[in-house]
Amino acid sequence: MKSAVETLNPTRVRLTVEVPFEELKDSLDAAYKKINQQVTVKGFRKGKIPARVIDQRFGRGAVLEEAVNDALPKFYTEAVNEAELNPLGQPEVDITELKDGETLNFTAEVDVRPALEIPDYSGIEVEVDAVEVTDEDIEKSVEQLRERFASTSPVERAAQDGDVVTIDLEAKVDGEVLEDGIANGVSYTIGSGELLDGIDDAVKGLEAGGEATFTSELKGGSAAGKEAEVTVKVSQVAARELPALDDEFAQLASEFDTLDELKADSRKRLANMKQFDQATQAQERVLEKLLELVEVPVPEKLLEDEINTRKHNLEHHQLGQMGLTLDKYLEIQGKTAEEFDTETRDAAVKGIKTQFVLDELVKKENLNVNQEELTEHLMRRAASSGMSPDQFAQAVVEGGQVPLLVGEVARGKALAVVVEAATVKDTNGEIVDLDDEEEETEAAEASETSEENAEG
Repeated sequence: MKSAVETLNPTRVRLTVEVPFEELKDSLDAAYKKINQQVTVKGFRKGKIPARVIDQRFGRGAVLEEAVNDALPKFYTEAVNEAELNPLGQPEVDITELKDGETLNFTAEVDVRPALEIPDYSGIEVEVDAVEVTDEDIEKSVEQLRERFASTSPVERAAQDGDVVTIDLEAKVDGEVLEDGIANGVSYTIGSGELLDGIDDAVKGLEAGGEATFTSELKGGSAAGKEAEVTVKVSQVAARELPALDDEFAQLASEFDTLDELKADSRKRLANMKQFDQATQAQERVLEKLLELVEVPVPEKLLEDEINTRKHNLEHHQLGQMGLTLDKYLEIQGKTAEEFDTETRDAAVKGIKTQFVLDELVKKENLNVNQEELTEHLMRRAASSGMSPDQFAQAVVEGGQVPLLVGEVARGKALAVVVEAATVKDTNGEIVDLDDEEEETEAAEASETSEENAEG
């Protein structure tokens, strides 16, 4: 077999392959054997029909077609390996010449990973938010905890903001009560925004036994997205009472004995959270700078497939679970279809470029993934998917996804190398020192976010 490679553009090549006929012998033998098992000829036992009889009865062309179909993948793979290509997706194969007893010639066009030149990235500089925990942050945190321990008690007065009302709801569309449009004994905190638009104004000012009717667009159910006439009846009004902010509250709501200790712990936790956010921000901004340094051509077919995959996942998985159509989602987001298409395309381009660049860095820096790193990554992915580690690991192995996970970890390590070499300053002008272990974890998550669903 002889092969040659022609570069059509930075992301696509054409392989020209010439196969001497004798190299088709194994595939021809397999073709005769397969046809033997599928047909019957009077006077011959099944599977014992001579090749000349098959040629006479069914045509030599049928045998050649079967043999070529069997042989093409093997010769294509040999040509790819010989040229040291990194193909993306399936090739477009064209048989240019097939002479019985002489030769098989074919071409195969396929997208390939572009050759990338990673420049010196040590000069990257980014700015991130400073880690500052204010007294206001502490008060807000403690207040949220206080809200969780609030109690309620019925009151004989009109409902107002912050009250918890027990209500019955009835929704009508075009004058007809919906089958799933009745709900009784619903507990609702006025001002929470957890139910229908307009309900807060409807129930405020009502006492127990009072009712009101308002118009609202239904968010779910059989008539999702339609305007409905909703009748709400209040059966109880209860005032929320917050516990006093003192040492007794600290003992009730935490493992601490005093309010001061509780606030000190809140300050520490908030600082850790902001450091986590700061590290994530650093990864994302370093990645943006890195992508700006590298010229990355993107294969059009790969990009098209990636865009379609993102749209499919959004429409049929994420929005489907929420009971929303794409049109309704865009309306809620205040976006046009054109804006959505542009954003999806930009995100797909970034995802593909991220994967290409980080994979190139993995090779350049000779980065490897050990079992411990893979296990830690699997645990994080399992937690985010809502599955147990064992369930997730089983799904990964059965789906042949282990190499993908290894790739994710390796790309995270590659980004961590770049971040370590970069200069990261906060908005106060101070150098930010990111912990190496956290750096790799954050980098893995940052690179996954950017390349989400990217193929290749």
